[in-house]
Amino acid sequence: MNRYSEEKFVGERALFQCKNAEISHCTFGDGESPLKESKNLKISHTLFQWKYPLWYCEDVEVEDSVLFEMARAGIWYTNRISMKNITYEAPKGLRRCDGVTLENIEMPNAEETLWNCRHVTMKNVTAKGNYFGMGCSDVEIDGFTLFGNYGFDGAKNLTIRNAKLLSKDAFWNCENVTVYDSFISGQYFGWNAKNVTLINCTVESEQGMCYMDNIVMKNCKLLNTDLAFEYSTVDAEIDSRIDSVKNPVSGTIQAKQIGEIIFDNPDVVRDKTEIITQKEKLAAVI
Repeated sequence: MNRYSEEKFVGERALFQCKNAEISHCTFGDGESPLKESKNLKISHTLFQWKYPLWYCEDVEVEDSVLFEMARAGIWYTNRISMKNITYEAPKGLRRCDGVTLENIEMPNAEETLWNCRHVTMKNVTAKGNYFGMGCSDVEIDGFTLFGNYGFDGAKNLTIRNAKLLSKDAFWNCENVTVYDSFISGQYFGWNAKNVTLINCTVESEQGMCYMDNIVMKNCKLLNTDLAFEYSTVDAEIDSRIDSVKNPVSGTIQAKQIGEIIFDNPDVVRDKTEIITQKEKLAAVI
């Protein structure tokens, strides 16, 4: 095992094709692609200050380290990478990687990050930036905060627990998404997505849940949500008021109250959607 400790590396490809190495308390300064095509690395307490540090790598562990803003486009085409206790300041990180584990990560500049990655596990991650998680597949998340629009566009096979997502146009064009015990705020939630399930969630979304094939909501609240479910097939149990519902294609919508129910498209058959409010439930019991 090669060991590097308390060293500073500069220049392009400083440790190119490094294999079977432990790197601790080091700094990678000016110089692109310092660890390109490397394998079997254990990195700790290390500073990455320049572009493309971990491209085309395999079997990498990074702990207690910092990727500064200029370490942009930092981890692309890398397989089996785990990162723990990381401040990741750089944008455009993590693309086209397979086998990504992230734990206790702060990403204050996560623009266009985690694109087209597969087999991703995230725990206790905070990210700020637009287009986070685009095109990812087979993702498990527990404990996540996102400040940024267009989150997870085109993602597939995604499970999220205990999240706070402040994200306009979140989950567009997605397939097979399940979200538990989370808060989501942002206009136009989930358009053009298929097989999306929300359980014990609170959602605020102007014109949310539209153009969706099989949107399921169980024990959820909809705050300040109007024109919901347009052109969607829906199975929703809402433990709150819905401001308005418009042109759902089919299914069932249950809510405490619905301010307005709109069917103004002659191509949408009203009788294909069962809409039940709390008053109707009480009347049926009496």
